[in-house]
Amino acid sequence: MEKELTEVYCGNGVGKTTLAIGQSLKASMQGKSVIIIQFLKGKEKRELDFLEDMDSLDIKIFRFEKFETCYENLTDQEKDEEKRNIINGLNFARKVIATQECDFLILDEILGLLDNGITTADVITDILKLKDESMRIIMTGRKLPRELLPYVDSITTLTTEETAGK
Repeated sequence: MEKELTEVYCGNGVGKTTLAIGQSLKASMQGKSVIIIQFLKGKEKRELDFLEDMDSLDIKIFRFEKFETCYENLTDQEKDEEKRNIINGLNFARKVIATQECDFLILDEILGLLDNGITTADVITDILKLKDESMRIIMTGRKLPRELLPYVDSITTLTTEETAGK
């Protein structure tokens, strides 16, 4: 059996989630079970719901946030409540990895939890330590902290550059 990778799609460019979703579609078409856990998207982002309606795909999507808008746009009180929901999502990710509930796991915007002070690199490291070689994991977000580097096999950085003289 080939060792599955832990990958990161990061950077200030757009398309990190789209790239991860493309990889999940490919895996599902190869007969692998896929779980996508989205963080920091709020309930308003439902562009992936069509995946769950495709009977030929084994893709499940989970969001633990309850508010319609993204985390950054919430009041402090709403952020406190949403943080508890997000922590539930992290605990679910831990369970998925520990029980090998799927072949392919996307932790969409998990790195953003670090940027927002919702969790620490140590918590994510502890979750990644549970991974065995049969599960592929993709994490997305803007910045990858150095503490996670020993647990990552591949990093893809997407950037947006301003061009001179537009």
